[in-house]
Amino acid sequence: MMKKIGKNKKMVLAALMAGVMSFGIMGSNVTMAATPAKALAAASQMQRSSISELDNDTRVFEIDKSIEAKNVKFENRFGFEVAGHMYLPRDFDANKKYKAVVITGPFGAVKEQSSGLYAQEFAKHGYVAVAFDPSTTGESSGSRRNMGSPEIFTEDYHAAVDFVSNLKFVNQDQVGAMGICGLSGMAITAAGSDSRIKAVATSAMYDMSESISDHYNGAYYTPEQRELVKQHLAKMRDEEAKTGKAIRGAHELGVDANGNVETFDTMFPDKLPADASPVIKDFFGYYVGRAFHPRAINSNKLAWDSVTPYGFFDFKLMSNIDELGKTPVMLITGDKAHSKYFSDNVYAAIKGEKEEIVVPGATHVDLYDQMDKIPFDKLFAFFDKNLK
Repeated sequence: MMKKIGKNKKMVLAALMAGVMSFGIMGSNVTMAATPAKALAAASQMQRSSISELDNDTRVFEIDKSIEAKNVKFENRFGFEVAGHMYLPRDFDANKKYKAVVITGPFGAVKEQSSGLYAQEFAKHGYVAVAFDPSTTGESSGSRRNMGSPEIFTEDYHAAVDFVSNLKFVNQDQVGAMGICGLSGMAITAAGSDSRIKAVATSAMYDMSESISDHYNGAYYTPEQRELVKQHLAKMRDEEAKTGKAIRGAHELGVDANGNVETFDTMFPDKLPADASPVIKDFFGYYVGRAFHPRAINSNKLAWDSVTPYGFFDFKLMSNIDELGKTPVMLITGDKAHSKYFSDNVYAAIKGEKEEIVVPGATHVDLYDQMDKIPFDKLFAFFDKNLK
């Protein structure tokens, strides 16, 4: 025979049941009660920043509902408003102090893709993690859209550190940075000058200064081709100046056998030609296939601003690598990654504490989202050791 339940107890039971039903279950992960964004915002000491609920969720990877994610915005020193997602550890307690990591990349991706996946995994490991869109891309500000810049993108890392290190529930002496693919160079460069970054890691590294200004392994452009590319860029600048309009174009410009500069106004076509290289097919399968996102430059609806290469011709990201000093660095690459030489070259150049992980059987794009290939255990061990 069931006992009668008092009115107050009925109300509590109803509330508990409503909570279970509204949060739901994903596999074995039961979503925890949400921490109000207002409470998190009250714990921020950064004036030009905000934290709000993650509405209109458009993430393209498998979401773990036991991990809370919030919208965040913070201003960099150039006045750009950087948009990100902040991931909180399970059983988050605002009265505790957590380690933190800031993450972005690949070049032309958005926080709803690979960087968000990495951030979610860091949160599952107990970190506060922020994945963000570099300035002018995704949901970050900038009246000129999709304009790549080695300096501004590096500054975005500094600003992300401003944000996390001013959260009362983050230990400001336990902050790390991570770059994926084309934002790796910016992560390393930021760590070289920012003493608040205690450790830095990269995955599927690209040095975009070399890739854009020298092309593959520094051996693509002849002196004559380089001049043709510079003339093309000058023409694009002049046209943008005259029209006042942005012009889409390739961030890495090719030159054909007849001396014509090769560019495009979308990163990928709707369908690849049958003779496309395995590397292009790999990128296409990620950005146009399983991880398509309409705000991602690398999906097949957008391209970079045509004068993006200027910054990467002007400034070399690895020129201050000696500034890393004793900051520990981990470089993750695959033995089948076409980009492996970037990690190899940087590893050779670093004089301080360093580690290179070469994943057997992994291509460049595998390290974006293939959970059986990304060595998260080694990545976490690296940060756990160095964010003491």
